[in-house]
Amino acid sequence: MNGAQSLIRTLVDTGVDVCFMNPGTSEMHFVAALDDVTGMRGVLALFEGVATGAADGYARVAGRPAAVLLHLGPGLGNGLANLHNARRAHSPVVNIVGDHATHHHAFDAPLDSDIATVAHNVSCWVHTVTDPALVGAAGAEAVARAVAAPGGVATLILPADASWGSGGVVAAPATPVVAGTPDADRLAEAIAALRSGAPTAFVVGDDIAGDPDLLADVARLGAATGAKVLGETFPARMRRGAGLPGLERVAYLAEFAQMQLDGLEHLITIGAKSPASFFAYPGKPSDLVPAACRVTALVEPGDDVRAAVAGLLDAIDTTGVETPRVGRARPESPVGALTGESLAAAVGALLPEDAIVADEANTTGLWLNGATAGAPPHDWLSLTGGSIGYGMPVATGAAIAAPGRRVLNIEADGSAMYTLQALWTQAHEGLDITTVIVNNGSYAVLNMELARVGATPGPKALEMLDLSEPALDFVALARGMGVPGTRVTTAEELSAALAASFAEPGPRLIEAMVPSAF
Repeated sequence: MNGAQSLIRTLVDTGVDVCFMNPGTSEMHFVAALDDVTGMRGVLALFEGVATGAADGYARVAGRPAAVLLHLGPGLGNGLANLHNARRAHSPVVNIVGDHATHHHAFDAPLDSDIATVAHNVSCWVHTVTDPALVGAAGAEAVARAVAAPGGVATLILPADASWGSGGVVAAPATPVVAGTPDADRLAEAIAALRSGAPTAFVVGDDIAGDPDLLADVARLGAATGAKVLGETFPARMRRGAGLPGLERVAYLAEFAQMQLDGLEHLITIGAKSPASFFAYPGKPSDLVPAACRVTALVEPGDDVRAAVAGLLDAIDTTGVETPRVGRARPESPVGALTGESLAAAVGALLPEDAIVADEANTTGLWLNGATAGAPPHDWLSLTGGSIGYGMPVATGAAIAAPGRRVLNIEADGSAMYTLQALWTQAHEGLDITTVIVNNGSYAVLNMELARVGATPGPKALEMLDLSEPALDFVALARGMGVPGTRVTTAEELSAALAASFAEPGPRLIEAMVPSAF
């Protein structure tokens, strides 16, 4: 058994049975081992950023890691943006980066680079293994590090000679780190705040946003004490819809977030960070919490949020308090012009039960949250790290993690061009994904931000944000990668295209021509 074979067998034994990859020469023994080891599904991506984003999407939906295989330092560099998003999502990812054979480094070959330094930017653990006999154990450790709370990217650097060398040993699963327990003093402080009667709010993280039962407990605590319940701006995975507790998210725009938090005297975070502005703006604060508000970090992301919520429930009487839940409500099927609002109404009117939505609509998606709140229960995936080009790869990984569920990717036109190659993987794998490209011919979010940062643009500056000359043809681009596509210009056409895509297996693309609001 060589090192590569022992690594794949170890990964399969620890429950990692999907590997997204864009391999090169140094990884060929790993690729060849796919035929020698049953149980590992290899998924080819045509760009490393698709592979890393797909691993992120898989982890968010499956709740367990996938592996990703990258080629040397440049391959890692190409995948870095979506590993950044995975890090911010606390997604467990086993990131395997091939390297030159150890003896080859002395020759400073063209692809030689310092892989570990690059990997540390996005990884919770980085390790290079050079002995084929230790590759399996290193793989088991990588899985344990990836799944250790709160979850992260564990990078294993695999030199080619460690991969092809004989003497590989399959390793038993390693024990992951246990989540931290609530601090007694912080719990007492949170209880005192809830009992005080002063204006108080919770901000909850992914462990609660994605768990309707835990969210129901926090919502009941809020109803019993008058505390507002908020979620983070970009949750990794949020379970929402009719019959479930609603969760208002902290607004993206700092001005709106300050309005949500205005007047608070206590803010209790549970597995979440205290709200801060997404960017810095001239003359505006980065910390969005009111100056007089006391912040209690009950538990950090990855700590035992269940124990923290149980501790609050033990102290706060919620007898007879009903959990607020969202009623079933769908917008009327829209007619007329295709706008951000009518697009959201069409999605809300037709979203299938138990769908998975990968949202990278950016500016045009402002109305989606309200229009889909009362739709049948579904999962919502957000752009956790702000690095665009996440939506199409994450949708790809989500579909592989949840066969039988329809994935809806609502994608901005500019963001789509970062990782458009995901469409090929969707066609190659026959994935049930509907991609709606919101084509407004511009980087609309940057047009909005021009004014917010106080910049004064001229014609040369505005040209840098314009995608209309030449116009992007997403239907033709999709067809070139094997995905059927259609272009819609009215609300009625969008509704018909959505309904048709949801009724048919396999991937579909809808190019929605929506005028820019900026």
